[in-house]
Amino acid sequence: MKNSFQSFYLDSPLVPGRVFDVFEPSPEVPVRDTALFYVHGGGWRAGSRTIYHKFMEMLGEKGYFTATTDYRLDAPDAFAQLADVRESFDCFAEMLKEKGRPCRIAVYGSSAGAHLASLLAFALPGECGEEVSRLRHPEIRPAMAVLQATPYDFLPNEWRFPSFWKTMAGIAGAPYEKDPGRYRRLSLKNYVRRDNVPVFFIEAELEHVFPSDLTLKIARAHREMGIPSQWKVYERMEHGFLFELKRPKQREAFEDLCKFLEGTLETPLS
Repeated sequence: MKNSFQSFYLDSPLVPGRVFDVFEPSPEVPVRDTALFYVHGGGWRAGSRTIYHKFMEMLGEKGYFTATTDYRLDAPDAFAQLADVRESFDCFAEMLKEKGRPCRIAVYGSSAGAHLASLLAFALPGECGEEVSRLRHPEIRPAMAVLQATPYDFLPNEWRFPSFWKTMAGIAGAPYEKDPGRYRRLSLKNYVRRDNVPVFFIEAELEHVFPSDLTLKIARAHREMGIPSQWKVYERMEHGFLFELKRPKQREAFEDLCKFLEGTLETPLS
């Protein structure tokens, strides 16, 4: 079959959400050294790994091993979801090792998925306070990251929609007033440092949830540290726009993603 994949559950008996799908590259093309690991968005309480299956097919045609993961949507908090994502990433890395492939893995996430993927890429295992005892290869970390609509922090701000702040406070696991430390540990800005991997921030001109100028701060800080991170705004696009490849800017962003993986993307930080 041309477009087959395998699903792997992390538990027996099965636990909904703790599962990821693996796609192998097309046999007609040379296999790339970099693999892709996708984390879906959906406000931490919705969404599915299957939204990226079309991307897996297209990346497979370019020679990439890929995986796309779920996480527990009914988890008590984002720390448990991060633990799920780390464990799926860990298992994917072990599969690559067993196949004799390089464990050079790029992580991709959008919105809530970008939050979890960014913490996976920036923070050390367990640094956020998540459970990591089940990891078999904690030394294997992402080599790069592609992030779309990324939360810069997890703190209350006057510009946040009240309804969305309620969602963020719910997934933090406790009210901000009672435990602000949880919110600091979930804030990406606290993990920006010299050991970060290169990141490509994909931003929508019409982004209305997570301001793009804040991720620009990270990209600029990275450049000052000598980390070749990229940042680009796609005109007339909206929050979470890269879920399909029908519109010209969606296709452009996908091609830029591939260039970033290949090390050829260069964007001005205007």
